Amino acid sequence: MSEKNQTFEASLQELEKIVRRLEDGDLALEESLKLFEKGVKLSRECQERLNQAERRIEILLKDEDGSPILQAIGGEDLQAETRGTKNKRRIVFDNDDDEDESPF
Repeated sequence: MSEKNQTFEASLQELEKIVRRLEDGDLALEESLKLFEKGVKLSRECQERLNQAERRIEILLKDEDGSPILQAIGGEDLQAETRGTKNKRRIVFDNDDDEDESPF
């Protein structure tokens, strides 16, 4: 099967094998260069497939006006969705004016 016809998962698995072989360091220089070149090619193909998938998702997630509805989903968000609750987080930054109160 040619690399272009491989699934994303198969390409990623092949890329991981190449990385492991290169990390072992037991290859001749020419073979290392060939593997590296193949790895770069696979990496670019995988990245392009991810970009295409992202574009497809953005198209699917448009509101009635055609404006994209973008929402980051992480592992915790997915777990909360399955429980029927949503975690809300707030980030608070300390004020630089409080340096005198620092315990250090």
